Amino acid sequence: MGPNISEIADGIYRISIFVPEIAPPAGFTFNQFLVLGDEPLLFHTGLRKMFPLVSDAVSRIMPVGNLRWITFGHYEADECGAMNEWLAVAPQAQVAHGMTGCLVSLNDMADRPPRVLSNGEVIDIGGKRIRYIDTPHVPHGWDAGVIYEETSRTLFCGDLFTHLGNGPAITENDIVGPALASEDIFYDTSLFYDTSLGPSIAPTVRRLADLTPRTLALMHGSSYVGDTVAALNDLASAYDKRLRDAMAEMSA
Repeated sequence: MGPNISEIADGIYRISIFVPEIAPPAGFTFNQFLVLGDEPLLFHTGLRKMFPLVSDAVSRIMPVGNLRWITFGHYEADECGAMNEWLAVAPQAQVAHGMTGCLVSLNDMADRPPRVLSNGEVIDIGGKRIRYIDTPHVPHGWDAGVIYEETSRTLFCGDLFTHLGNGPAITENDIVGPALASEDIFYDTSLFYDTSLGPSIAPTVRRLADLTPRTLALMHGSSYVGDTVAALNDLASAYDKRLRDAMAEMSA
């Protein structure tokens, strides 16, 4: 299915590809985000095999060759599988990621040297300010991180709040319940285990709530413009309960 393009905040475009074969009958979306500015940024490259679809969608918004920054939540095929394809078509583009991601993967796997971002570092792309935030092991991957666009107050959540289906680009409906339900489906069917339950997960998600974002841009599912602070805190509380339940079960 071809990509769906939606502007979810001023100068921020969601490029969504729905794959009904994953987790049927609901299906699953893969979302990439283009942030416009003097130095445009792409968050998530998409799978390598999706590069023709995603690059065509970007070309409808801006010249692909003008892309300057490429970043993503962590080193994983759907997050950065097409990284080198993007570097090939955008001569000035550079991958930017946290220290762990660069040391363990990107220094070797990226066709051009990446820019190492420290926790809290801001890249001013001209009209937008992109803050990188380390979130190791949240929701998974020791190299995990998110970005926060300060001007529009958009938090790019990566795999947090992952939920099934091909919903609208933006929603004000509950996203915590669908995210937990989707995780239970993945667990029960052994499709994959999404979240690493550990002592850092709830505090990390609560720190993201302290940003008071206006929009939550999700990699899998609808972006959210409701009570974002409550959603993040409710997700943190749910993860905290699941961790405590798992520990109690192990000690029983």
